[in-house]
Amino acid sequence: MTHEALLLLFRNRPTLAAEFLRDTLGAPVPRFTEARIEPAELTEIVPAAHHADLVVLLLEDRPVLAIVVEAQLGRDPDKAYAWPSYLVAVRARYRCRACLLVVTTDEAIAAWSAEPIDLGPPRWVLEPYVLGPSAVPVITEPAEARMRPEVAVLSAMAHGQSEAGLSVALAALAAAAGLDAERQQLYVDVVLSSLNEAAKRSLEAMMKSGYEFQSEFARTYVAKGVQEGTLKAKAQAVIAFLEARGLEVPASVQERILASTDLAELDRWIRRAAVVRDAHELFMATPS
Repeated sequence: MTHEALLLLFRNRPTLAAEFLRDTLGAPVPRFTEARIEPAELTEIVPAAHHADLVVLLLEDRPVLAIVVEAQLGRDPDKAYAWPSYLVAVRARYRCRACLLVVTTDEAIAAWSAEPIDLGPPRWVLEPYVLGPSAVPVITEPAEARMRPEVAVLSAMAHGQSEAGLSVALAALAAAAGLDAERQQLYVDVVLSSLNEAAKRSLEAMMKSGYEFQSEFARTYVAKGVQEGTLKAKAQAVIAFLEARGLEVPASVQERILASTDLAELDRWIRRAAVVRDAHELFMATPS
């Protein structure tokens, strides 16, 4: 979900890659009047198994810069060979300059991605531009978030685990409220999945206290997302408790626990997990 969400933000706002390159990373971005998403399958130049995550093309009557956007969530030594091939391919296809923008939510992966790739003598080196968490602005003001909803969601992804998690989440949710239903649902999903447990609990408390979101959809969907998060946490607690006691938890038992949508039932299973001798006993009726 994280990989696809990162790419969807850049697809939904084609100028986003150029904005971050120019305003955040200090890259020399030429004047352009149009930014559009181009096919990322580079079959003409490289094998079909090789394709970039996203290609953003900047134009001013003609192509002026092709930006290959890669969402990177882990170390992959093959990228040292694939990334240069992407740039060669898009440069040949659009007859313009090309650069690589790597986007990640992990600082260690950002540092790894930024390492120059030596392609050979005399001075053929690829230096990726990297957008890591520290380069993403912390957006906590709803007004600013509504102006740049994709940046606000990216801010929640980058900083949702920090102390500012709740503030950036509320700003991003406010921004999502003004969008169409499909993007609202996607962005709310991404924001909620990016929060740490403390921020999720605070958001749940705000919901119970009557906090007003900017739209009925956002209010309902956030409440649903928070409830689903609570159900999942309790279900995982039941399984962890059984495993900590050294009991085998068969796949069928795990499936039933994870499928429960009843908080009271999960609380009852948590208590029974402390005394049962077999995981299947969890579902036996309690003697009256």
